[in-house]
Amino acid sequence: MVAPHNSSSPYCDVLLREMKAEARRAALARREGCDPALGARLAEHVLRDAPPPEGAAVAGFWPMGQEIDIRPLLLALADRGHPILLPVTPKRGLPLLFRRWRPGEELARGPMGTRHPAAGEALRPDWLLVPLLAFDRAGRRLGYGAGYYDRTLAGLPGAATIGCAYACQEVPEVPAGPDDRSLDAIATEAGIIRTG
Repeated sequence: MVAPHNSSSPYCDVLLREMKAEARRAALARREGCDPALGARLAEHVLRDAPPPEGAAVAGFWPMGQEIDIRPLLLALADRGHPILLPVTPKRGLPLLFRRWRPGEELARGPMGTRHPAAGEALRPDWLLVPLLAFDRAGRRLGYGAGYYDRTLAGLPGAATIGCAYACQEVPEVPAGPDDRSLDAIATEAGIIRTG
């Protein structure tokens, strides 16, 4: 796993929060009108160019709103024998918990529009598909602001991380602080971007 982004920028916490808030507004506007079905092309790229190792437990996410739809990828990976995990959103300040999900199983509603397995065994993921609002070529990601993935990735040393997004979500530089975790790669409908 890539180490936390070491920001050498002189930004104070307040300025960094304001920069991230503005970047989130711009990212949501850029994503508006994108077709979630482009997730089928994202799946093709991942399966061909960056598949998980055999037997890896894969953590995905159930898409919300205009997020790119990675369900075709999750189904294909399940068909290949990978255990598929979905995150359960805990109270603020805690890392995500991942439960096993099998295609066809119903999902419960979680906070902020999330969906997760209502029951099932909790497992540690080896390979994570990570949602985001914006990304850059260094692997920095802008999330929704609650810090769940940054806390979670900090506790999963050695786990591979692939951000999932539309190509239009790329920006020259994501504002990031010392606690923000970088990703190993980004998958979009246009292909795989190796970061760093």
